[in-house]
This record gives sequence, structure tokens and C-alpha cells, in this order.
Amino acid sequence: MKKKKALIFGVTGQDGAYLSKFLLNKNYIVYGVKRRSSIINTQRVDDIYKDINYKSNFILLYGDLTDASSILNLIKKTNPREIYNLAAQSHVKVSFEVPEYSADVNGLGTLRILEAIRSLNLEKKVKFYQAGTSEMFGSTKEKFQNEKTSFHPVSPYGVSKCFAHWITKNYREAYGIYACNGILFNHESPIRGETFVTRKIIQGLVRIKQNYQKKLFLGNLYSKRDWGHARDYVEAMWKMLQQKKPDDYVIGTGKTFTIKEFVNIATKKMGLNIKWIGRGIKEKAIDIKSKKIIIECRKRYFRPLEVDYLKGNATKAKKILKWSPKTSIDSLIDEMIKHELNNNDQY
Repeated sequence: MKKKKALIFGVTGQDGAYLSKFLLNKNYIVYGVKRRSSIINTQRVDDIYKDINYKSNFILLYGDLTDASSILNLIKKTNPREIYNLAAQSHVKVSFEVPEYSADVNGLGTLRILEAIRSLNLEKKVKFYQAGTSEMFGSTKEKFQNEKTSFHPVSPYGVSKCFAHWITKNYREAYGIYACNGILFNHESPIRGETFVTRKIIQGLVRIKQNYQKKLFLGNLYSKRDWGHARDYVEAMWKMLQQKKPDDYVIGTGKTFTIKEFVNIATKKMGLNIKWIGRGIKEKAIDIKSKKIIIECRKRYFRPLEVDYLKGNATKAKKILKWSPKTSIDSLIDEMIKHELNNNDQY
């Protein structure tokens, strides 16, 4: 039986790494696209990568979503059955600082992939997955967000992802491309980027516990997020491309926790007994044993516009894709703590 081929943009990121391993277990040949950099940034996929001189079902190639010709050539060269666009400037706060770049990569990058599929006449041969985000809902007032909830993005990142979402729908309807949008709520893992709040919290608390760090600085403690595990969510991506008809799906757990609640769960698991004092920007946590302040808030970590509440309703995915999250927030935090403890030599 001929192996399926998948092309993954953003392969060196958290989702790209988990998806690559998932597809390899499904007996795919996986082509991963990475940007050229003077620093090798393949740590997340080093365990599945083999030297180019040896035969492998996992192949890394150079490309960039800002370069239309590289996208076209990559698709021609690899002839994939499935294309996953997971590449993005994905840090919300940073998108306010580099809005034009964020729009180019996240929005126009998606368009460039779709145009390549169309210009190569692959509308009936390739299935395309676009990675959307709950940040597209932004300041929505809906208690739960599903596929019918209106978008109200409040960051350049969210706005750029809305363009990507709508251009994907447009090309599906105009050209008959099998194209799906996955509107994924926050999904974390031990290999989440260090500047994302969940990894920052776990890494900071482990360092504090081991006396490598004195304080952890955070922003809005009362932002509520729907957190799942990236390992579960990449399975949903794959399931979307296995359906008879392309469609869009919300993927989330349906449970929300504040940043403060996430911290409280993590500190309890680590044996750190803390007490919160103060209010607003002056709120901080004291280690009861040492009497020292170990967590403080800083205005620089607040966004120009805050998203206070997000909670996903994945009923459609559960019904049609037969998908549901397998990992609880407790198990997720346990896994993240274990990873940091096992990697404490770097501190």
C-alpha cells in the first residue's frame, strides 16, 4: 500500500513536532518545512530526524511563508496528499510589536499556500488544514464559543488569523479545494515555547523551587483560558482531513481556568505553599516557608487590549470527528513539571 505524504509548514514548532510523530505512527511520509536560520532550531523533532544521507520517512526542507516561489516549489517537489499550515508568528503580545510581519506570515502566508494549490491544479488532489485560533473570538461576550460565534479579534495576531480563516473558506467555496479551518483553543505541552505563559509559569516555579531563580513575573492573573494538550489537538487536525467533506471545527476542552488558578495548581503539585496578597497590578504571591515574594505582576506583560475569557464548545468535533480531549489540566501540568525537572541541568 502506497504511503500517504504530508507537508507540514511550521514543523519545528510545538504542534508541528506532535503532528509529525502522530503521522509517522500512521505510516505517513512527512515533509517538514523550516526557515533558514544561523541557529539550528530543530530540538522538538531531533528524536525523529535522521541525517539526509540516510533513508527516512521524515524529511526536513527549507521554505518560508513569505516566499511564494518556495511554497510552490515545495508542493511540486513533495507532491503531498495533505498540507498542514501550522506556521505563524504566534505570540499575541509580540504581534503588537511586529504587526506587519505577523499579518504577512499569518494571513498572506496562508493565501500563498492556497494560491500554489490552485495554480498547480491540485484542487482535487490535496487536502489543506489551516491552523486557526480562539484569539479570533477576542472580546466576544458569548459564554461558549463555537463555529457560529462571531469573531472580534483584539490583536494583530487575531486579525491576521481571521484573514487566514476567511481566505481558506473562500478558496474552498470558489475553487473546490478541500480546505479545513481548525479553530483551536489554547493547547500546551512540555515543549511549548518558553515565552508562552503556561511554560513560563512551570519553568519559573521549578527554577524558584531549585533556587535557580528568585521571582516569576506575570501579567493579567485573571485572564481565563481553555487549556488542552497539543498531543490531543493534532489528532483533531488529522481527523478533519479524513472526512468526506471539508469543514471548520472548534477544538477545545470546554473548561476554563485563570492564570492564577493555573499557578495555584502548579505550586501545590510542587510543594510550594504560597499566599496571595495585594490587588490589581500590586498582587503578588509569598512563599510561606521562606517569607519571600516569589511572584509579582508587571504592566509590561499586559497586552494593549486584553482577552479576558475564552471557552470552547467542541460539540461539532465530538459528533462528527468523534474527537474529545484525553488529557486533563492536572495531567498536563504534571507532564510539564516532570519535563522541567528532567531538564534542570540546563539551569
